[in-house]
Amino acid sequence: MDGRASLRGTAPAGACDRSRPTVGIVGLGLIGGSFARAYAAQGWRVRATDIDQATLDAARIEVVEGELDDAAIARCDLIVLAAYPDACVSWLEAHAGVLSRAAREAREADPTLPACVAGPLVIDTAGVKEAVCERAFRLARAEGFAFLGTHPMAGTEMSGFAYARADLFAGAPMVLVPPALDDIARLMLLDRALELLRPAGFGSFSVTTPADHDRVISFTSQLAHVVSNAYVKSPTAQEHHGFSAGSYRDLTRVAHLNARMWSELMIDNARNLSQEITHLICALSAYRDALEDRDTERLRALLAEGDRIKRALDDTRRD
Repeated sequence: MDGRASLRGTAPAGACDRSRPTVGIVGLGLIGGSFARAYAAQGWRVRATDIDQATLDAARIEVVEGELDDAAIARCDLIVLAAYPDACVSWLEAHAGVLSRAAREAREADPTLPACVAGPLVIDTAGVKEAVCERAFRLARAEGFAFLGTHPMAGTEMSGFAYARADLFAGAPMVLVPPALDDIARLMLLDRALELLRPAGFGSFSVTTPADHDRVISFTSQLAHVVSNAYVKSPTAQEHHGFSAGSYRDLTRVAHLNARMWSELMIDNARNLSQEITHLICALSAYRDALEDRDTERLRALLAEGDRIKRALDDTRRD
């Protein structure tokens, strides 16, 4: 299936209590909390767990109906792993037996179901996919439960449940990263995922591999955070008040970040991100050299080249 193919959902397989479906959330930060709010707003039953008891208690007052324990896992239609990459895999490893039993019971009720769509569908929302999917795909295949890598392309510079919004994903792109399956099983898995993700309100879906996801995301997301974070380290940043407007705000927005989370994501994708930083350093060096040489023509050509590339990229997006 083409990476930009349009996907349409069908009724999810192996689900329970279709009158009121259940979503399980692991991690109630910005992303997990926003999933919880979005699904609760659509009438879903929300079960959740978080390493911070105070966060879980606050969520239970607003949107969470109970903890995501083993009994609740088996009753879930969808489980969203919204934690750090290693924590996502650790949760899967700890609960593989429960997921396996739930999938087996679903297949016993309907022997036509392949393992990839039986029982709860588990997705992760981590910002890197190779580090998660390699282990998760292997575990799901060995234990016989349904797993799909995903990456919602939405967020803010703020983190935590307090900033979670039910409309965070409204209209946003969603990247789907399926395991290696035959064409029919793959289509069934993707169709089921689209149906179960409908309450979040995503605007578009694309399908890719873990390697391609991480290569592109190193440029579109991780490099942007590194550049923004490095930019504010200029001594001149202390004097920007009264001299800054949209350009400063745009470039510094993502300098504010969760250092623990982003460092894990970047280390997991170190080869790709390092390569993108090298490309940027080479490009910046060309501008610096033109300035030091007072070479107006070379600087004009560099600026015009960047402007031309940006316009072409914008034209491609409109197409």
